[in-house]
Amino acid sequence: MSSNPQYLSGNEIRNLFLNFYAQRGHQILPSASLVPEDPTVLLTIAGMLPFKPIFLGQRTPEFNRATTSQKCIRTNDIENVGRTKRHHTFFEMLGNFSFGDYFKEQAIAWGWEISTQVFNLSPKNLVVSVFEDDDEAFSIWRDRIGVPEARIKRLGTDDNFWVSGPTGPCGPCSEIYYDFHPERGDENIDLEDDSRFIEFYNLVFMQYNRDASGNLTPLQNKNIDTGMGLDRMAQILQKVPNNYETDLVFPIIQTAAQIAGIGYHTSDEKTKVSLKVIGDHVRSVVHMIADEIRASNVGRGYVLRRLIRRVVRHGRLIGISGEFITQVAETAIALSESAYPNVRQREAAIKAELQREEVNFLKTLERGEKLLEEIIEQVKQQGKTSISGESAFTLYDTYGFPLELTQEIAEENNLTVDEAGFDAEMQKQVERAKAAHETIDLTVQGSLDKLAEHIHATEFLGYTQPATTAKVEAILVEGVSQQEAEAGTEVQVVLNQTPFYAESGGQIGDRGYISGDGIVVRVEDVKKESDFFVHFGRIERGTIRVGDAVTAQIDRACRRRAQANHTATHLLQAALKKIVDDGISQAGSLVSFDRLRFDFNCPRALTPEEVQQIEEQVNTWIAEAHAANVEVLPLAEAKARGAVAMFGEKYGEEVRVIDFPGVSMELCGGTHVSNTAEIGVFKIISEAGVASGVRRIEAVSGPAVLDYLNVRDKVVKDLSDRFKVKPEELPDRITSLQNEVRTSEKQLATLKSQLAIAKSDSLLQTVESVGDYKILVAQLEDVDPESLKTAAERLLQKIGNGAVVLGSVPEAGKVSIVAAFSPEVNKKGLQAGKFVGNIARICGGGGGGRPNLAQAGGRDASKLPEALEQGRSELKSALG
Repeated sequence: MSSNPQYLSGNEIRNLFLNFYAQRGHQILPSASLVPEDPTVLLTIAGMLPFKPIFLGQRTPEFNRATTSQKCIRTNDIENVGRTKRHHTFFEMLGNFSFGDYFKEQAIAWGWEISTQVFNLSPKNLVVSVFEDDDEAFSIWRDRIGVPEARIKRLGTDDNFWVSGPTGPCGPCSEIYYDFHPERGDENIDLEDDSRFIEFYNLVFMQYNRDASGNLTPLQNKNIDTGMGLDRMAQILQKVPNNYETDLVFPIIQTAAQIAGIGYHTSDEKTKVSLKVIGDHVRSVVHMIADEIRASNVGRGYVLRRLIRRVVRHGRLIGISGEFITQVAETAIALSESAYPNVRQREAAIKAELQREEVNFLKTLERGEKLLEEIIEQVKQQGKTSISGESAFTLYDTYGFPLELTQEIAEENNLTVDEAGFDAEMQKQVERAKAAHETIDLTVQGSLDKLAEHIHATEFLGYTQPATTAKVEAILVEGVSQQEAEAGTEVQVVLNQTPFYAESGGQIGDRGYISGDGIVVRVEDVKKESDFFVHFGRIERGTIRVGDAVTAQIDRACRRRAQANHTATHLLQAALKKIVDDGISQAGSLVSFDRLRFDFNCPRALTPEEVQQIEEQVNTWIAEAHAANVEVLPLAEAKARGAVAMFGEKYGEEVRVIDFPGVSMELCGGTHVSNTAEIGVFKIISEAGVASGVRRIEAVSGPAVLDYLNVRDKVVKDLSDRFKVKPEELPDRITSLQNEVRTSEKQLATLKSQLAIAKSDSLLQTVESVGDYKILVAQLEDVDPESLKTAAERLLQKIGNGAVVLGSVPEAGKVSIVAAFSPEVNKKGLQAGKFVGNIARICGGGGGGRPNLAQAGGRDASKLPEALEQGRSELKSALG
């Protein structure tokens, strides 16, 4: 299959790899979503991650051999992006996998064949590494493949022994490196020298299971997990100096450079780094949004927001002042659409999300620039020459202000930045991030993992059976496997089969009981870990043991409520599409026993009329008694029929379709009513925004509507009794009371103002003359900010040419300061806004306003006399 390539594009490399393994019995599988099934990681960070349940023995593979090009995102080395040749946040991992089929010798042979015969890499340019104790792999490379011993390097555990975590599957690995300088010879080969070597293919031989004591035992089924970095192979074959200059990324970089009006190759190193960051990050955000991730301040939404902000920041660094990210995204979409059609299908959503985030962040950057101005002014006033690392990091972390930009502006003001202090703060954040999510942890529910080879996946019978007999397969107490547990113990129980629905697709898990001979376990929740249903509950009676025969019974009343709310959620989405916009898509949901919540993508608030129409439409469909048609169909057929996919769900080749003909058809694994009439009634409680471009509707249906109305009825009766009016007269009575309160508030404000003026008149005797000006600086007791402002303006009118500065403590923990300057004082260069903001910092606050009148606040009342004295001193110095 030699292709003798002179130049291979990234797409050609991908196709050659997949076809090579397809011709050798591997099933080509599509890339999994960047939103993983695995709850232990935020994002898909490795090509093997989608196959984790198979490697753990928790799921039986449909194929013994598979090959994929898996899109991945990692951000643990984000600060290295653009600065090294090969660090990325987004990358594609080409992989071939064997699930208990071929093993070490075949994997090595094919790895060498595709490298040397398909990609035509010269054996003289290849070096391999093996685990230091893996004599078998060493012999295969030397004797079967013919690699010279000098070019086979034995490396230790840190480099060449793959582990999934403290326990679980593991094994040695072997890597293939490309040598850019074979002329330097085979002596003293150092694979850490990345100016000479690049690792492009990693073969993991998953052959052991490691227990809690560190003991290794051979796995019954040995597996192969390999990964070839597409970006790295493109760099090698396209003969470019780094991954960024391959055709996978460079067109994006060129687009950004054109917008900035610069050339990549003629730019200095700092500018090239910024262009590389833009090229890399734009790929990431395009694919993340295509996989329905939305920007937010938590989880993977925060990762997306952070990457978008880094793109905008680096755009500013290369001279782009306005919006540009959607133009660069267009290039990224065009590059990816042949391999990942969903990026073009989601183009409108991608661009809308990017534009919203960019506009919002540009405003944030402006606030950062203003804060930096204040920091510089404060540093100068303190007689210092350097901005602290802590201040620089606050600008970076809170306002997205890059260190380089802070340093440039500081330099213009003859200041430096404490870079070491900044790095120390950054390191703290890196350590916090690394402690969070960026590793593949195959040991969550570690006890289940150890049991995986001995127990079968849970069979779910709950669509048709509310109760079933079952066998206890596993018992966990605080996550640790036990053979038995007594009454009063909180337990997690795994059964061989169950009627309990496990939390999924927004629907919470069922409640109910597990019972047997003298045993009662109250089940409060059910979650799914890989293919096991874990029943969380408390033993109310007896002792439960592994192997016990039991009866599992759901709480039918709770199930009916969940069914009503889940079906109502489907009807709600259909009504939104019909009444508001057919392009509306789900952004999240919650289906519980007492309510439902539906988040959807929409750039505006719904009108009250639309909310009412949606509620009426759903209730019309309920009254029309539409029967459910539930089918299991091939995924392609379900989509062809128009079935709507639920947000965040993963689908196999066959899917469950919930169809209420003419109303709603969705792919869904949840439980539903058999006829819409079973819902009874539907009531919207609220509609509100929860994030940029995301709205939320909360509602109740079925029996929960009666609970909702009972609470409201009790409130109305209580108010009617208190105000001694009929329920229908309550609105008029409340309006009347509101008007009375407003009138009283106005009268109180007038009295406060008059009192403040009366107090302030006594201050005229403290006026000081400073040259041609008069100044009055004083503290008034218990005067609110608005009255203090009125008093300052009146006093300035009385003294004429000069300045008035008043302070007060209107309530505990609050300080108010007002400055009023005459035009002549302004001409001396004094601005009331800057002046009052500066002295307010002494009280732990800040503020500002117009040049002639400004107000500031603070928190430390004990420092108010000091602040006023500072103000008096500055006025005398400036006006004297």
